[in-house]
Amino acid sequence: MYRQFTGTQADFRPLRDVDSQLRDQTQDFVTSFNTGNYDHAARLFADDGVLMAPQYEGAYGQKHVERLLRQLGESGYCDLRMETTRVDHSGDMAMELGRFSLVVRRADGAMIPEQGKYVRVWRRLGAWLLMADCWNWTAPAVSDRAA
Repeated sequence: MYRQFTGTQADFRPLRDVDSQLRDQTQDFVTSFNTGNYDHAARLFADDGVLMAPQYEGAYGQKHVERLLRQLGESGYCDLRMETTRVDHSGDMAMELGRFSLVVRRADGAMIPEQGKYVRVWRRLGAWLLMADCWNWTAPAVSDRAA
């Protein structure tokens, strides 16, 4: 039996724009990392995605990304914050640029604040997944090094 559609125009929600989707995915990554849900954070990567962290070998694939994220968390990386500053996309590919800050807890209890920048490459494979994530530290100012 045919039933007439009774929804209203107010029920219609257009698809969210790519910029908003990727910003939300990035914040999901941050929350997952900060709460120790490294497996969830790694699932934001494509099966052949790569995480390239400074002073570490590249982690290729979700299993290795999870292992590297766990290693970072267990070595004192915490309180990650990421701010997306730019998103460009074309078709099923997107690039995200941004800056981050975090704290590194040393074995002696010292809390070292760090900051830097990142670039992420996303691909829509049904959902948006990370193909590549690369970040680097911002060098401290000359006056900071002299102190």
